[in-house]
Amino acid sequence: MATMKSLIGLINKIQRACTVLGDHGGEGMSLWEALPTVAVVGGQSSGKSSVLESVVGRDFLPRGSGIVTRRPLVLQLHKTDEGTTEYAEFLHAPRKKFTDFAAVRKEIEDETDRITGKSKQISNKPIQLSIYSPNVVNLTLIDLPGLTKVAVEGQPDSIVQDIENMVRSYVEKPNCIILAISPANQDIATSDAIKLAREVDPTGERTFGVATKLDIMDKGTDCLDVLEGRSYRLQHPWVGIVNRSQADINKRVDMIAARRKEREYFETSPEYGHLASRMGSEYLAKLLSQHLETVIRQKIPSIVALINKSIDEINAELDRIGRPIAVDSGAQLYTILELCRAFDRVFKEHLDGGRPGGDRIYGVFDHQLPAALKKLPFDRHLSARNVQKVVSEADGYQPHLIAPEQGYRRLIDGSISYFRGPAEATVDAVHFVLKELVRKSISETEELRRFPTLASDIAAAANEALERFRDESRKTVLRLVDMESSYLTVEFFRKLHLEPEKEKPNPRNAPPQNADHSDNHFRKIGSNVSAYINMVCDTLRISLPKAVVYCQVREAKRSLLNFFYAQVGRKEKEKLGSMLDEDPQLMERRGTLAKRLELYKQARDDIDAVAWK
Repeated sequence: MATMKSLIGLINKIQRACTVLGDHGGEGMSLWEALPTVAVVGGQSSGKSSVLESVVGRDFLPRGSGIVTRRPLVLQLHKTDEGTTEYAEFLHAPRKKFTDFAAVRKEIEDETDRITGKSKQISNKPIQLSIYSPNVVNLTLIDLPGLTKVAVEGQPDSIVQDIENMVRSYVEKPNCIILAISPANQDIATSDAIKLAREVDPTGERTFGVATKLDIMDKGTDCLDVLEGRSYRLQHPWVGIVNRSQADINKRVDMIAARRKEREYFETSPEYGHLASRMGSEYLAKLLSQHLETVIRQKIPSIVALINKSIDEINAELDRIGRPIAVDSGAQLYTILELCRAFDRVFKEHLDGGRPGGDRIYGVFDHQLPAALKKLPFDRHLSARNVQKVVSEADGYQPHLIAPEQGYRRLIDGSISYFRGPAEATVDAVHFVLKELVRKSISETEELRRFPTLASDIAAAANEALERFRDESRKTVLRLVDMESSYLTVEFFRKLHLEPEKEKPNPRNAPPQNADHSDNHFRKIGSNVSAYINMVCDTLRISLPKAVVYCQVREAKRSLLNFFYAQVGRKEKEKLGSMLDEDPQLMERRGTLAKRLELYKQARDDIDAVAWK
């Protein structure tokens, strides 16, 4: 089985890694909160700092009036071999060893001010301090701000509740062992630490009671009812502590000497002599270390279960947001091309009916084009008056003899020219639909969401290609219209019976009528041209969609990104990398997840290596 040193050292290691990643509890279930910890809780002036210094055997905590501890201090104690030099390390300054513990105190003060400023505000971001010494046991303690009842000058009115909320956020966790510090010279019923411990741990299973200042109780009084569990019973035994007096602190009495003096006090005390073997700071440290080791051993299965669950969740999120991209140009080019193909598949699904949108192109051909053709002003253009005008202008000074050949051609050319508008409008309408499908396909291609730069490049390249297809399509449909003007269907006119109108007998003395230019004659011409234009209209209604599909839709399916592929293939490595730039927030999130995944995997490996030795 694992040794006490290895188990507590393992938890210390995981705690340090959690702190580096910003996981220090208070934000739902986290690995930090799953790790067993010992939280030191007490009111101001309860002797909390003196207890910690007695356990460590060193003067290292800031002292003063008011709230001195304004950030949680995670204190990790590592027992070293006899004769080795004592030193301390901070997680925020990992390559610096402190052998002067006055400098440790100064660093705690400076690091507190760095986060909270010179004000008396508090912060839940912990300071992580490791102390290596032959005079300690393997143990981890979290020193929390002292509970207070009144805000002092320079503090907000909410400071009392803020501190309680911070302390509560630690001690209410089921894996937290509560070290409740209470001064013996005050009524235990009024102890801030005991009151809070009773609320979050009503059975007392997680609470260790510590009575301080036994040596300065009123003469004739003692703390036996508390220490022997009669006054307030806990599942674990109470431990009495004798702190250094203020005079000893002022004289800088050595902590090792203070421990010896504490032992002598209990051994010679008529009230507490029978409890001497389980009193004092040294006993407290060993008791906590042994209990912490026991709890860690019990909690290992649940810690491993949480780690495995977290690894699965992180892997699932990394799969969702995408794994990191390789840095070599070949892999980057392959990734870009794969992403382009993913977009192309979505775009084709829209066109082919797998996704909505492609039906709008048919709507252009089936509704917009016929409606536009119906609105063409042929009635006005082929009215009797306009026909007469066009035919007369075509005849010039010599009127036509039989059929007005030039007049017919001018009327037909003028009518066919009206088809250019609907033809171009059809091209533009299909172009708009295709552009909209590109936009939708970009947004629906999940793989592209993490690469906004590449998505923008693909969209730009696709739209440029659509512009080229539109230009070619416009030329083609206008050619179709022009073809109808360039060569008329002669057979159509040969079938027409253009017999001259029979003249009605003129009554005597009636004015003569020019039958060749009568309204009936021009209406007949207009009717003949209209019939021919209707035939052309039917032809274009069929051929224009074919041309548009061939030049725009077909090409979009076949070669939308061909030009882009050629450009990408000629790009240098740096430019390929820039195309795969991601959203900075997404990159930061992936980096955080990757570090957390590495932490959890390492923690699992460490537990496997230690717990079952």
